[in-house]
Amino acid sequence: MTVAELTNLRSLLRSSSLEYSVVKNTLAKISSQDTLMAVAADSLKGPVGIAIGYDDPVLVLKKVLEFKKTNDKLQVKGAVVEGKFCSPDVVKEIAALPSREILLSMLAGAFQAPLSKLAGALNATVTSFAYAMESLKSTKNN
Repeated sequence: MTVAELTNLRSLLRSSSLEYSVVKNTLAKISSQDTLMAVAADSLKGPVGIAIGYDDPVLVLKKVLEFKKTNDKLQVKGAVVEGKFCSPDVVKEIAALPSREILLSMLAGAFQAPLSKLAGALNATVTSFAYAMESLKSTKNN
């Protein structure tokens, strides 16, 4: 990749608070020993760039694959997500997941749905009881 292309990739990642570095394989292997990144040591062959995200692992994969759509020179050899090495196919599957915030909102909605149904059912019971009492009162007055 050219310097301009790498600069574009870095600026795309930096806009999402992510980092990108081109590293020497020997130094990357040594520095990854006894860490969660050690599982990727075998994939450190040839020119290697590492994208790092601190909050949302899916966001890193989405941004890198977004850049890859516009630049065929970028090759994804794999990723380390939550301490596990993922092949390029798995990386694409993970990138297809919604972001963390969306997943949390979906979970909150799933928890809220039964409660709102229960509240509606209880409200319907009270309302129908009130209608029945009103109907009984009107029939006794006539």
